[in-house]
Amino acid sequence: MSRIGKRPITIPAKVQVAIDGTTVVVKGPKGELSRTLRDNVSLSQEGEILHVNRRDETRTSKQLHGLSRTLVANMVEGVSQGFQRRLEIQGVGYRAQLQGRNLVLNMGYSHQVQIEPPDGIQFAVEGTTNVIVSGYDKEIVGNTAAKIRAVRPPEPYKGKGIRYAGEVVRRKAGKTGKGGKK
Repeated sequence: MSRIGKRPITIPAKVQVAIDGTTVVVKGPKGELSRTLRDNVSLSQEGEILHVNRRDETRTSKQLHGLSRTLVANMVEGVSQGFQRRLEIQGVGYRAQLQGRNLVLNMGYSHQVQIEPPDGIQFAVEGTTNVIVSGYDKEIVGNTAAKIRAVRPPEPYKGKGIRYAGEVVRRKAGKTGKGGKK
């Protein structure tokens, strides 16, 4: 049986969970999320604890057991605490700034790149080289951070570009410039 799927989900005090068949609605101080799970899994609530169970022992049910538990646990954590993703900008002249809610990036192109946040997402800029993407839906936070990183991914020779905080970029050796063909 799935080790992740067996683990119970503890519901914090400020969070309400409503289960209607395969649809789960989670409300909390940060927002409200809903998701329809597949028929292979079922949810049961006992007081402040949620359990995700699979209906049969087919391969598909086993695959969806741990996934469904993780998705519901992320919903509960998101509406209670929220998620954030940090990005670092490296390179001379590269910088980020906020213009209202929008994020404006100067990344060495002939124009500035403006990124508008989706609903439920906030941007914050520390200094001019650190960007924080925060929100209550883990999937949207990750997708938005990936879109920002895609504006100028880190290149392997000098390491310039936008990277996730803690991301290690493998560096390549450049040209030596000596001993060319004559």
